[in-house]
Amino acid sequence: MMRRILANAVVALAVVATAACSSKSEQTAPEAAPEASESAPALDLSEAEVVPGTIVVDFKDGTTKEQFDAWEKEWGVDLEFNSVEGQDDGLTVAVGVDDVESALERIRQNPAVESAEPMLEFHASFTPNDPDYGKQWNLQMIDMPKAWDTSRGKGVVVAVLDTGIAYEDYDDFKQVPDLKGVKFVEGYDFVNKDKHANDDHGHGTHVAGTIAQATNNGEGVAGVAFEATLMPVKVLNHFGSGTSADIVDAIRFAADKGAKVINMSLGGGGYSKAMADAVEYARKKGVTVVAAAGNAARGKVEYPAAYPGSVAVAAVGPDGTRAPYSSYGKDLDIAAPGGDKRKGDQNGIIQNTIDPKNPARSVYASYQGTSMATPHVAAVAALLYAAGASGPDEVEKALFEGAKRVNGQAWSEEYGHGLLNAQGALQALNGGGVGGQWPSLWWALALLALVLLTLGRRARPGYLNLLFTPRFMVPLVLATVGVFFARSIFGGASGTAGDVVNAVSLPIPDWQRIIFGRGKLANPLFYSAIIPAVLSFAAIKFRGLRPAIGGLALGFAGFLSYAAWSRAPGLAYMPFTFLAIPWLVVNTLVCVFIARAMLKKETA
Repeated sequence: MMRRILANAVVALAVVATAACSSKSEQTAPEAAPEASESAPALDLSEAEVVPGTIVVDFKDGTTKEQFDAWEKEWGVDLEFNSVEGQDDGLTVAVGVDDVESALERIRQNPAVESAEPMLEFHASFTPNDPDYGKQWNLQMIDMPKAWDTSRGKGVVVAVLDTGIAYEDYDDFKQVPDLKGVKFVEGYDFVNKDKHANDDHGHGTHVAGTIAQATNNGEGVAGVAFEATLMPVKVLNHFGSGTSADIVDAIRFAADKGAKVINMSLGGGGYSKAMADAVEYARKKGVTVVAAAGNAARGKVEYPAAYPGSVAVAAVGPDGTRAPYSSYGKDLDIAAPGGDKRKGDQNGIIQNTIDPKNPARSVYASYQGTSMATPHVAAVAALLYAAGASGPDEVEKALFEGAKRVNGQAWSEEYGHGLLNAQGALQALNGGGVGGQWPSLWWALALLALVLLTLGRRARPGYLNLLFTPRFMVPLVLATVGVFFARSIFGGASGTAGDVVNAVSLPIPDWQRIIFGRGKLANPLFYSAIIPAVLSFAAIKFRGLRPAIGGLALGFAGFLSYAAWSRAPGLAYMPFTFLAIPWLVVNTLVCVFIARAMLKKETA
């Protein structure tokens, strides 16, 4: 029922439609409207794109315009042949239909009608012409063909902190062919201290290819966000090693020079306070930092992926299960294709890179590792920014909510929030599941209606009276969507002011990110009924607080119920991850009970 309420709250607009023709056996339609016959079976339109107010009616061959014109008044529609073929095949279209379902129900009663249905919209799915695209099982796994119809990362700068990129012809270095046409901005070589961040290893170019390989150019392979802009930042030498000092400076450099996404397919070395601060600095500047969980095959995520503020990525093979080398653990955020070459090179990730023995020679190489998984996530982050995401919080919510659940779990140590899905992430962003948590507000209002229905007439406050009472509505909005416009108005604030803006723009349950720091899992104290319950005791003495606490409790109920329904959160301190959903459901019910008690009018 709640799904139906939410679904009916959102209306998708479409403009263009196509209709398919099919040949029929020759029959003659009757002169007048015949008696009713059996209705056609219901259509499954759950995944279809329906053109609003438009229907397609297919008459039996030979039905004339004069005949269906005579029936139009009864049906309440204005039908016209779809094309010149209509006079032969009987295919007609009506636009501007107010009540599509009622009109279709009436039309289907006429036995001269072979079918009557809503107009559907179809799109040409983008399929790159790169000759080896068919070998990229990884792009199919994360649903790239559908995602490309929505976003290709146009204009988003992705900094690749790695061994450099083969992006230019300079001295002995050559640009690899499948990066020609890709956009670059000036980077830096922190190893050799110059502006030419060229690759002398091969790792960085391979990573960059996954992010933005030249695509649909008739050569080689494809990239995920092929309209994004790459920033080459060399922090690893030709042996693949680098220092914490160079990485710290590189993170700050990328954030200051306009990168929206930083990819770090590197790890090890242990905890560095300076690096943790650099990641936090980048995040506060609106940068999404993505890093590899590590290839040690152990239950501990490596740094920098384990820092609060970075997105930690594990690797899966072609079968969708965790790759045997991939690290995992409590700090993991998400999993993505990284390859598993135990059964052959075709099970790795193929991209254009350089021959490590000769940087001037281009090769197409199959690699595996969490280093290969990470750029998939960084590239999808670029797709999200290009599609309108305003910052790291929105990007991460979309990534996590759009991820494909593994074994039905909202979060696990092996897969984080699930397996990366580009199309799912874009749908989560565009569907309103992020950027203010609007569904939480709809859930809260639906629960308010439920609470009022359970109260007797004399004990029930007016629904509209409550909606227009600031004491009730302000706490409800703060608990579900926060001050959602704060970032758009005060997004440039920094320091304490920036922290305040970040806090108030979040729903109250998510203030735990500000108080406890951004961890990988939500704090269950905030994702619970504790705050409304504690405050409800104040209403015993101060009865004027009851509407405000009732609104706050319903806001928490809406937030928690949507979180449970979307299976989005992972909660800290739970002995078993499956307990997160029951915890949210039970606390939702407690919040509803508190709200009911606060809103109930006293009767004599």
